[in-house]
Amino acid sequence: MSDASPKPDVSARPVNRRDALRLLGTAGLMAAATPLARAQPAPVPPAPAPAASLNGNGFYRQRIGEMTATVVSDGTAPLAAVLPTWGANPDRQDEFAATLAEYRVPATNTVNHFNPVVLEVGGRRVLIDTGRGGAAGQLLANLGRAGIDPASIDTVFITHGHGDHIGGLTTNGQPTFPGARHMMGAAEFQFWTTQQSPNAAVQANLIGLRDRFTLIQPGAEIVSGVTAVATPGHTLGHLSVRAGSGSAGLLVFGDAAGHFLLSLRHRGAYISFDTDGALAARTRQRLFNEAVEEGLWVTGYHFPFHAIGHLRRQGLRLLGGYEFEPALWQWE
Repeated sequence: MSDASPKPDVSARPVNRRDALRLLGTAGLMAAATPLARAQPAPVPPAPAPAASLNGNGFYRQRIGEMTATVVSDGTAPLAAVLPTWGANPDRQDEFAATLAEYRVPATNTVNHFNPVVLEVGGRRVLIDTGRGGAAGQLLANLGRAGIDPASIDTVFITHGHGDHIGGLTTNGQPTFPGARHMMGAAEFQFWTTQQSPNAAVQANLIGLRDRFTLIQPGAEIVSGVTAVATPGHTLGHLSVRAGSGSAGLLVFGDAAGHFLLSLRHRGAYISFDTDGALAARTRQRLFNEAVEEGLWVTGYHFPFHAIGHLRRQGLRLLGGYEFEPALWQWE
């Protein structure tokens, strides 16, 4: 049964003093808040997202004259001991160990770095060496982080035929850089591809891509302003790369530089996988002197990332060694 009794008219209820004060207080607060609300500044739009970092995880760009060199890490691999691999002279092991200790460079349980380089010069994009490839290789991931599309690489240059330099030429059996012209020294290519039993890396990445390669001689131009330089010893046909000119020039050593500390500091030092250790040491001496005399930028394939900087001479010109000075890291 519904309740038909009339409801009290609340609106007609007399307002007592306490209610009046409460209503006045509320109205006062609202009135006071109104000018404050009007005085609030317009919402500030969010700041635009910062531009992509110049440098970051796995890549480092350096402007050199009219070109840009980007060191793109292929990652690292465990290195159980620096000696005797990276300083192989049997009669100089104590000397090398003392240098490692002086510079606080770990002699054991450390890592080996792999550093391909992308040169952007004259509207061309040249990749120098391609890393290890396969599951261990980090080149493609770090090219992506650097904003470099593999399809934009128009030239791939290979310094020599060791697996950690040619392994990234193919991915899952296909060319990793299908639009690129591939280049390598004729003598180096011939050596690796005519062996009686070529290793798997050579079969897949050199022999398998034979038709893509343009074979050149030392001193040949890779692209305009970028030249192949004879640097024998690590392998007999090893070619390094020189780009630009004068103080705006760059030497991409490949493996011609050896170890970032021992090969520089100690004249005549060689590494265990140099084909001709004495020749490799003489080549290094020539390259290091050239870099210092001409103020060139340098980058070494196995130098610690970011692996680009300058060299300076230590001691007397004809007797002293050299030291690597890495570039001061720039974030943007």
